[in-house]
Amino acid sequence: MKTVQISLNSINKVKSFVNEITKFDNDFDLVSGRYVIDAKSIMGIFSLDLSKPIDLNIHASESDIENILNILKPYLV
Repeated sequence: MKTVQISLNSINKVKSFVNEITKFDNDFDLVSGRYVIDAKSIMGIFSLDLSKPIDLNIHASESDIENILNILKPYLV
């Protein structure tokens, strides 16, 4: 598992983020305070405070993580 911080401060960013990560079979969790949300759930993401960066937990093998991080570059803090 790898944890990175991402910023989803607009509706368009949230939509494109969900579209990108749903292409992977891996599990992704967004952690904000005590809340843990499935990152593939657009409704779940909108229940979080998006005004500040959010932790993204990526549950994948080391070889997959490199590819995932390249695609998520626009969202990384």
